Amino acid sequence: MTPPPDGAHAESLTWLIEEFSAAGARRAGLKYLQGIGLWLPSGPNDFAIPDLSLLEADYRDAHVEKNYFAPHAFRLVLEITSSNWSDDLGVKVDCYAQAGIPVYLVADRRHDEAVLYTDPRSGEYRSRKAFKRGTSVPLPESIGISLELPVDRLLDGDEA
Repeated sequence: MTPPPDGAHAESLTWLIEEFSAAGARRAGLKYLQGIGLWLPSGPNDFAIPDLSLLEADYRDAHVEKNYFAPHAFRLVLEITSSNWSDDLGVKVDCYAQAGIPVYLVADRRHDEAVLYTDPRSGEYRSRKAFKRGTSVPLPESIGISLELPVDRLLDGDEA
């Protein structure tokens, strides 16, 4: 059994929810949800459960099966690395790109940086940008809100 994420992981997610709220995500017709199922088109039983997702407010209309929703309802998915960090930086990059998720952000605590993937085409992200501590990640305005996220807070939660 995989051990649960640590406190900094939970603090980062709570902080992100506050940031999405302050940026007006709900007023922009978006929802921000933890642990919602993302149906992946790579197979009939393929799915992912990102740490946090920014979705269209009417995401329920994109229900595929069980508790999984079609990728077109997702504007951004975010993962904060834990013991399974290689999945977040490997297979999930490929899966999210193949699903056409417009923005994938990884708070990579293993390598002490945040990585922003954008512009998925032909099953891969065309843009990969890494951000070090002391900088901020500017989220693309195409997600529907304007927001810059300090890397230190993404990695450490409230410890930053």
